[in-house]
Parts: sequence; structure tokens; C-alpha cells
Amino acid sequence: MRLLKLVPDDTNIDFLRWRKFASAASFLLVLLSIVLVAVRGLNLGIDFVGGQSVRVEFPAEMPPIEDIREAVSNVGLGEATIQQFGSEKAVSIRTLLPEGENVTADSAGQQLVAGIKEAFPTARTGAVETVSGKVSGELLRTGALSLGLAMLAISIYIWVRFEWQFGVGAMGRLFHEVALTFGFFAVTQIQFDLNSVAALLTIVGYSLNDTIVVYDRVRENLKKYRKMEIIPLLNLSINETLARTVMTSVSMLLALAVLVIFGPDVIFGFSAAMLLGVFVGTYSSILMSTPVLVWLKVGPHSFVPRTAEGGAERVTRSDDGAVV
Repeated sequence: MRLLKLVPDDTNIDFLRWRKFASAASFLLVLLSIVLVAVRGLNLGIDFVGGQSVRVEFPAEMPPIEDIREAVSNVGLGEATIQQFGSEKAVSIRTLLPEGENVTADSAGQQLVAGIKEAFPTARTGAVETVSGKVSGELLRTGALSLGLAMLAISIYIWVRFEWQFGVGAMGRLFHEVALTFGFFAVTQIQFDLNSVAALLTIVGYSLNDTIVVYDRVRENLKKYRKMEIIPLLNLSINETLARTVMTSVSMLLALAVLVIFGPDVIFGFSAAMLLGVFVGTYSSILMSTPVLVWLKVGPHSFVPRTAEGGAERVTRSDDGAVV
């Protein structure tokens, strides 16, 4: 039985030919994502802003959103954010933290459910999620800190294992993917909560694995072909790892697409962010991670040990003609 091969063994694509166009497009997308986050903002979940959130399902026809908003406002919890959630007959209702010392988040959640039941007796309500303001602030700080430290630690690791140019390339790639993911949340206004932070950290870890595979092959080829120009060498390295990159990414994308379409609503944001992150990560591993090495003047000398006299190590040629 023949194994399935998505990429032929003799693939030889000149990926670096598109490096300037790909870099310009990525720069514009990152800039657009930053502008979108600044202008539209993120639809922060109660994990980060605090408040109450409850899912409401209507067995019959769902009433107009304005009627639901009016019923929630009669409870006295301020303006509510109402979004369709999952099916056409289900909504997610979120209100801000109650004001006043005598009103707790738990009691406000009970008031919210009672008000919905009074206005729509046939409605079914799920469990009420409540987060206090202090806890939400701590979650926001720790989530941002964990994401920043993860990106920094990955770049330092690649710097130590390879050369500083590789660390810069890894940091640029990670920033590119994280920025586009934030832009995705800003455009779609999908709720950004702790599940979304978990998706970002998973994307960062996935990118690390993919980056190391490509950079390790680049390092091997730099040692093996010391007379080869850097651009043909990088193209060779990408083509040699292309089968692994494509097979891994396609497997991930298929699984994540199933989760997005048929998965539970509670992990929809996580699955959608991961789907985008894997797609962008595959593009980055091919067209973003290696052009940085060209601009930072990486070459065969980067991994040539120096002799005691300060000169380069003596170069010899193997039986197959490769410079070693």
C-alpha cells in the first residue's frame, strides 16, 4: 500500500522569490490588526471585565432582541450585551458588575435569571457565570503576562540553541501570528476570554515546534553546503521540510474545522482562534521565518567554529561532493 504524499519528494519551489511581497502583506495585516484592536476593541468576556453571564434558550420562536434587552434593563443591572449564541433560539446575556456595597455578583446573577423568567416564562436558563472586578483584573494581568513571557522565553531558547538572528526571526513570527489573531477577535467580536488566551498560548507553542523544525534543517544545510548561496540554501531547507509542515498543518486544520462546525459552543472561540493560528503559522513557517535570516546576514560562517589562531575551521569535501 502506497503512503499518501501531499508533497512530492522532488519538490523544488522558489519560495524566497516572494519574500518581499509576503513581508509587505504581513506588515500591512499586522498594522491593520493593531488599528482594529485600537478602534473596535475586543469583546472581553466576564473573565476580564467582571459581571454576570447567562445563556438563555427559547423553546419556541425567539423574541426580538430589543424585548430581551428591555426585560434585562428592568432588572436594574444596567445596559446588557446580548449576542446570539449557538442556535437561532439561544442568546448569551452579559451584564456588568452591580454597583453598591449591598449587591454582590451572585445576587445580581439571581436577579438576572428571575427577571428573564418573569418576562419569558418558557425560557430555559443555564448556569450563571459570575466574576468579581478584582478577580477579572488579576486574570487580565496574568493572561497578558503569561503570553508575553511565553514569546520571550521561546525567542531566548531559539537564540541559545541557534544564533541571535534565529531568535529575532522567531520573535517576529510569533508577534505576526499573535497580532493577526487579536485582529481576528476584533473583526468578529467573538468573546475574548481565558479560552482565547489558552488558544494564543497553544498557537505560540505550535509555532515554536514548526520554527525549530525549519531552523534546524537550515542549520544542518549551512554546515553541509558551505559554498551555497544563502537564498538557494533556504529554499532547499524549506522544500526538505515542506512535506512535514503540510501534513501536520492539514491534520490540525481538519480536526479544528470539525470542532468549529460541530463542536460545543463553549470552545467555539478557542477552536476558531486555533484554526486561524495554524493556517497563519503554516504560511509564516514557509514565507516569514526564513527571509529574516537573509536580511540579518546569516551565512555558512554563522556555524563555522574558529581555530585557536582565530581563523575559520578548515573546509573539506565529502565523497558525495558536499562541502563539510
